[in-house]
Amino acid sequence: MNAKLRSAVRTRGHFPTDDAVLKLLYLVLDRTEKEWTMPDRKWSMDKAQFGDRFNKAVT
Repeated sequence: MNAKLRSAVRTRGHFPTDDAVLKLLYLVLDRTEKEWTMPDRKWSMDKAQFGDRFNKAVT
């Protein structure tokens, strides 16, 4: 998962705002979650903890 996040950030290059970075990371995590056959046990807790920030960034 870390490799996918780094790859997405490296491919994109520069970001105009911090919100742009959050949006990209959220989308990468969301897409990666769908590919997982056995989700990490902590993912639901992490997603709940940062969900408000991501939801604000995506909308």
